[in-house]
Amino acid sequence: MSRVARFVLISLAIMAAAWIALLALLPEASRRIGGSAERSPAVKSPPAVGAAGEGAVLAVPIGGVRRHDVRESWGDPRENGLREHHGTDLAAPANTPVLAAAPGTVEKLWTSAAGGTTVYVRSPARNWTYYYAHLSGYAPGLHEGQSVKVGDVLGYVGDTGNADVGNFHLHFGLTHTTPDQHWYEGMDVDPYPYLAGKALPR
Repeated sequence: MSRVARFVLISLAIMAAAWIALLALLPEASRRIGGSAERSPAVKSPPAVGAAGEGAVLAVPIGGVRRHDVRESWGDPRENGLREHHGTDLAAPANTPVLAAAPGTVEKLWTSAAGGTTVYVRSPARNWTYYYAHLSGYAPGLHEGQSVKVGDVLGYVGDTGNADVGNFHLHFGLTHTTPDQHWYEGMDVDPYPYLAGKALPR
């Protein structure tokens, strides 16, 4: 084999080794060989709610309602301006399933003149209470002390309590608590930002 041929073969081998090393270091380059740029996988959005609930985003508590459909109603006047609304109202047809927006434990099933048929769910760390009101009824078998995960059916959309007859909606409330407080204690917090995608404070 002549020197020129040997030189050409060695040069080609070095170039091939360099090309293989480059492809190993830059995997995106291998997807673009021949101009067929393969799309890199889309970045996945974070899960709706983490294992513990705190520090994660609440799920929308009515199936089929999208985040961008949720409307702010905190502070809206109620009873001819005698009080302000403390929660987020989500309209839906009667008897639409109401779903757990976060994991936790059913702390209280309660009926009141204001909220009608209600469920209070406490977060695992006991620093948040999720309030579901104006239900037409509870999911079969729902009971106090029951653990729930995101998406579990708690009850059904209704117009009980001080909701106007036929004004079928879920009133969703959020209360920040200390672990030793009862289900009816704590500080009301506007749930809208957390239903719209903001993570709950830890």
